[in-house]
Amino acid sequence: MFHWTEHNIRVHVFTCVLALQAAHLMRLKAERAGLDLSVRALLDQLAGIQETVLLYQGERGRPKARRMLTEQTPDQQQLRQIFGLDRYAPRS
Repeated sequence: MFHWTEHNIRVHVFTCVLALQAAHLMRLKAERAGLDLSVRALLDQLAGIQETVLLYQGERGRPKARRMLTEQTPDQQQLRQIFGLDRYAPRS
């Protein structure tokens, strides 16, 4: 990103430091729950938890959509439980 004013540069640096702090706190919470991952590995595992939408032919030609999570590794399942991500998951 290009920031031309001192204010914009400061805001960008603040946002980056805040994101880094949040990532380290998440790593610490996962470590306390027994999952020892680096920040990079933790973020990669979380990025792999994805949602997909399946479209089916519905009544009167209108498609029906079914939202579901893709398959997850055991680490991803554990992270989902640690961070309470089920509240954001689609309901079946």
